[in-house]
Amino acid sequence: MKSLCVYCGSNFNGDPAVLQAVESLARTMVERDITLVYGGGSVGVMGLIANEVLKLNGKAIGVIPQFLMDKEVGHTGLTEMIVTENMHQRKQKMADLSDGFLVLPGGFGTLEELFEVLTWLQLGLHGKAIGVLNVGGFYDFLFKQMDVMVENRFLKQANRDLIFNETDVQNLINKMEHFVAKPDEVWFKDRNLV
Repeated sequence: MKSLCVYCGSNFNGDPAVLQAVESLARTMVERDITLVYGGGSVGVMGLIANEVLKLNGKAIGVIPQFLMDKEVGHTGLTEMIVTENMHQRKQKMADLSDGFLVLPGGFGTLEELFEVLTWLQLGLHGKAIGVLNVGGFYDFLFKQMDVMVENRFLKQANRDLIFNETDVQNLINKMEHFVAKPDEVWFKDRNLV
């Protein structure tokens, strides 16, 4: 894995556990020569991960739509900044540049990005690993909801298993690096969940 797309919040709640997770992730990425691809912001958890990677002499590529650059939230010290016309182009470009997707705490935008690439994986549109760094149980209820979807037969267990849920950065990156997509086990083989 040479590049990793990190989805995370444009806000930061001051939680030291989140800051520690960001620092650990940045250190691991730089040690493994993995380029950060992210939303290009200078604020929130986004700004924290970019700053930490850059501080450790790693590479950070931002992808941001023009309207957010105009609001002066774009990071000005990145290895590379790509400005897109809109959010759709931003998300597609981030996906194209990345070998995997990792999720840190965030809000609606973070969840929307996660579920988009997860759906794309389910449909066989890409074969890249997706992992959640579940800091302090932040995403426990989200994973419980996925289990409810399986229990109610709206989601296949094979599709539920496409996403890694880890609290340790090293374990998560190791699992992601060894991920192999098996499209015949997900959407196309059997749509009958009963």
